[in-house]
Amino acid sequence: MSALRSRVEQLLSLADVRVGGNRPWDVQIEDDRFFARVLVEGSLGLGESYMDGWWRAASLDGFLYKVISADLDRRVRGWKAWADGVKAYLTNLQSRRRSFVVGERHYDLGNDLYRAMLGRHMVYSCAYWRDRDGARLHDLDAAQEAKLDLVCRKLNLKPGMRVLDIGCGWGEALKFAAERYGISGVGITVSREQAAYARELCAGLPIEIRLQDYREVGAGEGDERFDAILSIGMFEHVGVKNYRTYFEVARRSLAEDGLFLLHTIGTNVSVRVTDPWIARYIFPNSMLPSAAQISTSCEGLFVMEDWHNFGADYELTLQAWLDNVERAWGQLPAHYDERFQRMWRFYLSASMASFRSRHTQLWQLVLSPRGVPGGYIAPR
Repeated sequence: MSALRSRVEQLLSLADVRVGGNRPWDVQIEDDRFFARVLVEGSLGLGESYMDGWWRAASLDGFLYKVISADLDRRVRGWKAWADGVKAYLTNLQSRRRSFVVGERHYDLGNDLYRAMLGRHMVYSCAYWRDRDGARLHDLDAAQEAKLDLVCRKLNLKPGMRVLDIGCGWGEALKFAAERYGISGVGITVSREQAAYARELCAGLPIEIRLQDYREVGAGEGDERFDAILSIGMFEHVGVKNYRTYFEVARRSLAEDGLFLLHTIGTNVSVRVTDPWIARYIFPNSMLPSAAQISTSCEGLFVMEDWHNFGADYELTLQAWLDNVERAWGQLPAHYDERFQRMWRFYLSASMASFRSRHTQLWQLVLSPRGVPGGYIAPR
């Protein structure tokens, strides 16, 4: 065991982390099996051993920030990462048959959890922490409202327009656009819990919510066209083998003079699978796109009008979600037990660390079918 401990300590030293140290980001080991587990299983073993209570850090996000910034996840790649890579190469992990898995395993966990975490606006994506004048916001609800307004302004929404929301979540974006900008619309989701909530939320508004895979939009008889399309926090579930299909669906569904806004987390390098721990416990069959994968997949279908990166705002959003859910555990049902809480804390903290290190980004793209005559002026 001493040799294994020595190897882990050597790796952690590259990230300025000490085993048993007294700084907030230093790690305290509660079970010596930790050392073998992380060397054999990589990030999967790190996350699972935290869930099992084998280690702790006063600042979990601070520890993970150090680890991610030093690229230790790339130095220690467990067998599961290799196996997932082979599986992704051989199969389509995000096929139509698999498309509802993430809805069932993540988004259907319970509206009580998400209501407690996400705040007044049930929006499960990066908020925009500045107002129209660029002033910094300090409240999650206001920042989410600013993000929804930014989306509507970028799409130049007007009363009477018909809008498609690909991956509509709990329906807040369409509700906001209908009430503030006078549009009608269709929202699609693969989550039964989201669909039920969104239908109730949008009752009385000219909004239709469908439990539907994106590939089914406009696939039947007839021509279903929309004046504008938005997709917020859904593209992360599409997968590189389906990117071209996704953009083809958007293209055939969009009016010739319409705009398409894509809001997605992105990564600095092209990959084909997600982190093994995230895939097993949080987002099955997910993967983050790179700029190259996006631009290649929409080539010949759209003109790129605007590419806006505000990834630094995601750390603020995740911190607000973490603060909210930590305060709420005592009021949530018992099935969100201690192990679940540790899993959720690791998920949000690791996400914070990834954005803080700038390993991951948050992009909003505005695309048009043929280019906006005279040029597109991008709101901020």
